[in-house]
Amino acid sequence: MGSQVRDGGVNFAVFSQHALRVQLCLFDADGQRELQRHDLFGPDDGVFHGFLPGAAAGLVYGLRAHGPYEPRAGHRFNPNKLLLDPNAREIVGQFSWRAEHHGYTLGHADGPASFDERDNAALALKARVAAPSGVVAAALNAPRHATADLVLYEVHVKGFSKAHPDIPAALQGTYAGLAHPAAIAHFKSLGVTTLSLLPVQYCLDEPALRGRGLTNYWGYNTLGFCCPDPRLATQRDDPAAVTAEFRQMVASLHAHGLEVVLDVVYNHTPEGNEWGPTVSFRGLDNASWYRLETVDRSRCENLSGCGNTLRVAHPKVTQFVLDSLRYWVQEMGVDGFRFDLAPVLGRTEHGFDANAPFFVALRQDPVLARVHLIAEPWDGGSNGYQVGRFPGRFLDWNDKFRDAVRGYWLRRGVDRGEFARRFTASSDLFHHDGRRPGASVNFLAVHDGFTLADVVSYSRKHNQANGEDNRDGRDGETCANFGVEGPTDDAAINGQRQRLRRAMMATLLLAQGTPMLCAGDEIGNSQQGNNNAYCQDNATGWLDWSVADHRFKDFVAQLLALRRAEPAQRSNDWSSQSPGQHGPQRRWRRPDGQEMLTPDWHAQEQQAFACELRCTVGEANGYTGPQRLLLVFNPEPAPVRFTLDLGRWQLLLDSSGELMPSDMLETSLLASAQAVLVLRASV
Repeated sequence: MGSQVRDGGVNFAVFSQHALRVQLCLFDADGQRELQRHDLFGPDDGVFHGFLPGAAAGLVYGLRAHGPYEPRAGHRFNPNKLLLDPNAREIVGQFSWRAEHHGYTLGHADGPASFDERDNAALALKARVAAPSGVVAAALNAPRHATADLVLYEVHVKGFSKAHPDIPAALQGTYAGLAHPAAIAHFKSLGVTTLSLLPVQYCLDEPALRGRGLTNYWGYNTLGFCCPDPRLATQRDDPAAVTAEFRQMVASLHAHGLEVVLDVVYNHTPEGNEWGPTVSFRGLDNASWYRLETVDRSRCENLSGCGNTLRVAHPKVTQFVLDSLRYWVQEMGVDGFRFDLAPVLGRTEHGFDANAPFFVALRQDPVLARVHLIAEPWDGGSNGYQVGRFPGRFLDWNDKFRDAVRGYWLRRGVDRGEFARRFTASSDLFHHDGRRPGASVNFLAVHDGFTLADVVSYSRKHNQANGEDNRDGRDGETCANFGVEGPTDDAAINGQRQRLRRAMMATLLLAQGTPMLCAGDEIGNSQQGNNNAYCQDNATGWLDWSVADHRFKDFVAQLLALRRAEPAQRSNDWSSQSPGQHGPQRRWRRPDGQEMLTPDWHAQEQQAFACELRCTVGEANGYTGPQRLLLVFNPEPAPVRFTLDLGRWQLLLDSSGELMPSDMLETSLLASAQAVLVLRASV
């Protein structure tokens, strides 16, 4: 699909099930003057196609689709509107929100039912035929980390390096900046394995943001699903150079053992609801590309919260998404995908289905069968919360882990039972149909929400800079300010904030499941209480390296080193209660050393407890023989005495920093207040 250079010319193919005629429109190199129109052949199984002899890479083109303009039936064909090829690999032009881009006449009494006869070709975005890429080195040197070893690092390409003092100004905020030696040194010193990039596909800013002088900084508004966003490149005006820079970034990261996962948005497009413009998909076949309301098909079904919802259940839309994913793997070298609002991809006419056609096709695809698949397991529709219900080797973001860990340490009514359940990979959600503990992607903070530093510094969101009267962003985040809203010079408050940040980070990186860090949390980055910085392409949204907490960064690196060194900590087998069963054995103990009984799990008067972990680790995991660890959790504001089992115990970690790792203990341990401690039995 799209345009392909081959056989002495260029072949074109585009899907439209309901169009009567589709024209290929050729333009001059600047995309300003239309030179020729050619009718494409077809449709053949919904595909219009044609071969243009003598054409070559660099040819600029658009599409015009002829068909019924019957909004009540879902059809919005308007050949006066030049359309962008959905499969474009290079996009030229500068888009602005003009009335001419709408298929109807703005201000007309009939609204979206009216018909606009103005030609928008001079103003429209256009595709440019891309040169064949050949073999991409980035796809050949991928490190391929196993799920059990994954440590995800969610990061915005621009935000990471835009203010980094050790990255040249010309590279700051770009793909090249993310692959700069200073950036790679940071990733490697932490011990993360896989960068999960916020959207990098070509996107548009919403008109409301433009009206407020803001941009869609995060990029969750994709138009070009096969194009890297030029705003993140050093040579923004050259689409071929943008693609080359992205490929080189991936190759450089791969060379240092780092994987690249893309956050992809196949749930909606920038065309918005029925009042939106006609830029590409709507004009090609509105009724096939989008989910429409059943009663009034002139209206879009809005499961994304962004106005429209792609109809991924349609076979040709499934094909489109798979083609796009394969492009990013085969030609751009990436190692996997995080699917934004992923339940949309599994919605059929009967609601969410874990065996929906898209999921079946995705899991059978020979290229995509080997990459990481990560779901954001909720969308904006009814029954949209689907954590734990994604099929096969999908990993799911687990917000229940976030809420339980924050609630436990901040004393917000989370008992030991809920905390233990989330710490051991949420078996109530994931232990079914062959899914493994690694399917639970555990996190404390992500891009949409408070940073970890803000979790312990603010009691409410502060999103006024977004221009929406603080109505946007998630309400009711589990957080605490300890007496002062925001920054303070009070040493006692800062000390408590630091202790709890360290305890929560230790919980995240020692828990069973797949840990995910939010970029900047390791250096104490703050967004000044903004928990929805999607439009803050400025110091709020960029990492502030000038005040980086390097001691905390070293602590995070220490935790990840401990996770790597202790195979039981990263086991991808479900724990058991009895010797001889497969997987690590866990025993939960009260501070007096006795095993937890049913009443203990929900007792409110005491929240400190410990997890004893035993397993036999084979040589394949880098360790031979029995292993016995004790993880102690004390959220109380005062130290708690723990009775130890017989033997000698070596203290490996005290998140508070009060006890030294070299200490050897035999009978008891005075666990520091608001801290996680890890001990290993000495053989």
